[in-house]
Amino acid sequence: MAAGPPRPGPARPQGAQPGPPAPARRGSKLRAPLRLPRAAGGRGRSRWSRRHPRGFPRAVGAPRGPRTMGLVGRLAAGTRWGWWLRLPRSGSRVPGRAACCRAPGDYEAVFRASVAEPEKVWGAAAALIRWDKPWDRALQSRGPGSAAWFVGGELNICYNAVDRHVENGRGDHVAIIYDSPVTNTKEKITYKELLEQVSKLADVMVRHGVKKGDRVVIYMPMIPQTVYCMLACARIGAIHSLIFGGFASKELAVRIDHAKPKLIVTASFGVEPKRKVEYISLLEGALARVQNKPEKVLIYRRPNLGHVPLAPGRDLDWEEELSKAQHYKCVSVPSDHPLYILYTSGTTGLPKGVIRPTGGYAVMLNWTMSAVYGLKPGEVWWAASDLGWVVGHSYICYGPLLHGNPTVLYEGKPVGTPDAGAYFRVLAEHEVAALFTSPTAIRAIRQQDPEAALGKQYSLKRFRMLFVAGEHCDVDTLEWSKKVFKVPVLDHWWQTESGSAITASCIGLGNSTTPPPGQAGKPVPGYNVMILDENKEPVKTKTLGNIVVKLPLPPGAFSGLWENQETFQKLYFQKFPGYYDTMDAGYMDEDGYLYVLSRADDVINIAGHRLSAGAIEEFILFNHAASLHLNSKQEIFTTTFLSVTNIPLIISVKSLQSSLKCYF
Repeated sequence: MAAGPPRPGPARPQGAQPGPPAPARRGSKLRAPLRLPRAAGGRGRSRWSRRHPRGFPRAVGAPRGPRTMGLVGRLAAGTRWGWWLRLPRSGSRVPGRAACCRAPGDYEAVFRASVAEPEKVWGAAAALIRWDKPWDRALQSRGPGSAAWFVGGELNICYNAVDRHVENGRGDHVAIIYDSPVTNTKEKITYKELLEQVSKLADVMVRHGVKKGDRVVIYMPMIPQTVYCMLACARIGAIHSLIFGGFASKELAVRIDHAKPKLIVTASFGVEPKRKVEYISLLEGALARVQNKPEKVLIYRRPNLGHVPLAPGRDLDWEEELSKAQHYKCVSVPSDHPLYILYTSGTTGLPKGVIRPTGGYAVMLNWTMSAVYGLKPGEVWWAASDLGWVVGHSYICYGPLLHGNPTVLYEGKPVGTPDAGAYFRVLAEHEVAALFTSPTAIRAIRQQDPEAALGKQYSLKRFRMLFVAGEHCDVDTLEWSKKVFKVPVLDHWWQTESGSAITASCIGLGNSTTPPPGQAGKPVPGYNVMILDENKEPVKTKTLGNIVVKLPLPPGAFSGLWENQETFQKLYFQKFPGYYDTMDAGYMDEDGYLYVLSRADDVINIAGHRLSAGAIEEFILFNHAASLHLNSKQEIFTTTFLSVTNIPLIISVKSLQSSLKCYF
C-alpha cells in the first residue's frame, strides 16, 4: 500500500492546482466542457490539454472525443472499460504509468496515485461533474480531521443528476424504476418527468419560505416522491434531513428538534406487508414533543390508502401546491455546502447528525459507480436498501442518477411480498445488472427457500454482480449466494460517515471477482486504510487491531456533525492523531484484503490475547470439528482456538452470546 514515487519537477503546494474554467450559463444548449487541471510542476497545459484544449473524459451524453487519454483522464473515468474508454498514449511522465496500463492492473496505480497526489486524482474525477464556478484549490486542510475539497468551486448536484441528462438528449431515458409489491404499483420515470416534478416541488418550497441553508425534514416511505423531495432541496440549496420511516415519534422528535427545519415533508401512509403505517399520527406525536416546530408541513396523500385531514394554517396538500407551481431553476452552492444531515441510529445524548458536503459527494459517487461497481451509464442498478439510510442516499438516489443509471426504487421486502422469490422477480423483470443488498436479506431468502426454488423460474440474463454490505457477511451466506445467483458475490465495507465504500473489490479497476472468503475488499482509492494497535503503531499482517484511515479523507466523506463539532473532533480524530478512527476492529492480509471482525469495543481480551466475536464465529464456521464445551451450569465456553492463539480458551458465555446466538 506504499505510495508511488513523486512526480518529477518542482512541487506545487498542496491542493493548489486550479479548477476548471466556468462552463456556459445553465439552460443554454451548449455547455463548454471543462479543462483538466494543470499538471503539478508543469509548464502550462499537458500534451493532452494542448492537443485538445477542451479535452477530458466526456460527461454523460456528451459527444465522443478523441480515443487517447493519459493516466489522469483514466483516473477520472475510473474504469478501463465502458462507454468512455480511451486508449493510453505512450510517453507519459506520470509515475506508475506502466502498471496503470497493464489490464487489469489499474487498481494499484490508481490507489498509489490517490495517496501520493490526491489533488490530482480527484481533480480529474471532478472534471466529470459540471461546475458553475471553477474551484481555486482541490484540497485544503482546515484542522485535525477537517479537509475541504474543491475550495471556491460552485455547483448544483440536482442539476448534475437530472437537468444535465435532459440537456444532453437523454430526457426520455428511464431514471427511476418504482416497483411496489405492497401497493401493486410499477412505474418508470424518465429524466424529463423527474425534472418536471423536482423543479415544481422546488418552487413550492421557495414559495413557502425555504431558502438556501434552511433545513427540510423528510419523513416518507419508499416512494418516488421521497426522491423528488431530496432533489428539490438540493436544487434550491436547502439541507435535507431524511428520517427513516421506521422511527417512532420519540426518535423523530429528537431529530426534528436538533435540525430545526423550516419545512417538514411527509406522506399520509407507509405500507408494510400486513399493515399501514400512519405517518401523520407519528408526526403529530413528534411535534407535540418538540420545541422547534416547523412553519409548514407538506403532505403527500397516497392514493387509495385512506383520507387524512389537514391542519388549517399549517398543512399543505402536495397535489394542490404542485398544480400552482412553476419550474424553478437550480441554485449554485459552494462545494462544501451541506447537502444533507443524516442522523446515525442508536445515538444517545446530543444527536449525531452527519454532514455531507455537496461537491466532494457528487464527485465520489459518480466515480464509484464505474470504478467500484463496474457499471456503464444506462445499465440498471438496484440498491435494495431504504432511502432513510446512507445506502439509500448514496446509491438509490444520488449515485445512479449522477452516473446515468436507471435506479430501482423497491417498496417491498426480500420475503413476504409476496414470497422469497421477490428479489429474483425484480432482477429479471427490470433486467438489473448489479444488486447491492445486505447479508440479512440474503439470509431471510435462504431461510424461507433454502434451495431457491422460487427464484429458479426467473431468467437473470442481465444480472452479473451482487454486492453486500451493512454488516459482516458470514462465509456460509456468501457461498450460498454464489450458488443461487450464479454471479460473483462481493462483500464491501463502509460507514454512514464515509458515504461510500472504504474497502471494496473495485470491479472497474480490475480487482478480482473471486477474493478470499471473509474479506471486505481492498482499500478504495482515497482511503489509506491501516491497522494500528493501542499504542498507535502498525501491526503485522493478519494481526487484529484498530482499523483507521490516514488523513486526509477523500471527497464525499463527512465534513462534520451538525452543531456538534466538538464531538466530531473528539470521537473520530483524538484517539489516533492524523487518522480517522473507524471504531471497527479487524486485520489485513498479505494481499491487502481487509477483514472487518467487530466494533473495536467488542474485542475480548483474554490471557493477553485480543479476540473478536467475529473471528471466533468464523473459526467455528470453518472448523466443524472444533471442540465446543459448556460446563454443567452453561456459564463458560471452552474451545481450542488454534488459528488465533494455539492455547485452550475459557470464555464467558455472556461475553459471546450477543454475537453467537445461533450456538447458545
